[in-house]
Parts: sequence; structure tokens; C-alpha cells
Amino acid sequence: MNTAPHNKFVRWSIGASKLPPISVVDDDESVGEAIKSLLASLGFGVEVFNSAEDFLNSARLTDTACLIADVRMPGMNGLQLQRFLNTAHCWIPIVFISAHDDGEARFRALEGGAVDFLRKPFSEDALLSAIKCALETRGDVTEGSDQDRSDEVR
Repeated sequence: MNTAPHNKFVRWSIGASKLPPISVVDDDESVGEAIKSLLASLGFGVEVFNSAEDFLNSARLTDTACLIADVRMPGMNGLQLQRFLNTAHCWIPIVFISAHDDGEARFRALEGGAVDFLRKPFSEDALLSAIKCALETRGDVTEGSDQDRSDEVR
């Protein structure tokens, strides 16, 4: 994934003074750090977890506005994490990422309520579009206008 500054990013405007927090769950540290670098450069607060269990045991569980999760991980995988959250009525919009072209996993993720399912390597635009969708489902973000430049990220 290219982590160069993103110059085609659609402006987002929110009512809060900062962008909503995003959590990344991926056992591949380099992927997690690349996503964190990109999103932090846009003003998001991002925390990376190496496992689903680490995320579930964190304080971040209660304030995550969007979860980016790998499908295949040791221990609890991404789909199991999604089922756990759904069963616990913890409605966090999830964007799944996977290095594997697994149609069954994609179907199960989307049927379980995932916002998107991206295959690695994915573009910055694809990831940001999926995150925007996730935040819109929560009502955390709206597209900004040229007149409203406060609290915007490019």
C-alpha cells in the first residue's frame, strides 16, 4: 500500500473537533503501521492491534468508530471477531482486508454487516472510500462544502 500523502481525498466535515477513532486489527505489523500512517496523516486517531483478542481486551472497543480487520489471523480470525461483536450487540462498522481472494469469506463478511471487503494490496482511495462509508453509517461524517473549511481533512 502506498502511504504517500493522499491528494485526491474527499474532504470530510464533522461536528466534533477531531475525526472519529479508527482501530486496525491485523497480525501483519507492516500492514497495520502503513494504514495507521496514512490515516494519522489525515487527522484520524488510529490504534493498531496485532490480534482480535488484543482489540477486545482494550479500552478502544467502546469508542471505535470504524474497525479495519484482517480476515485471516492466528487465534480469533476477523470473521469470528465480527460474529462476537454482532452477538454482543457491539455495532462497529467493519472494513475487512485480506490477502486472499476468498469468495466465501467475502460473502460471510458482507452478509454479517461489513461495510466493505478489500483485497490486499488495495489502493488508498479504496480504503478511504470504505472508511467514509463506515463513518457515514454511524452518522459521524458528512461531505464538506467549500464554504465549511473548519474541522476538514483533505
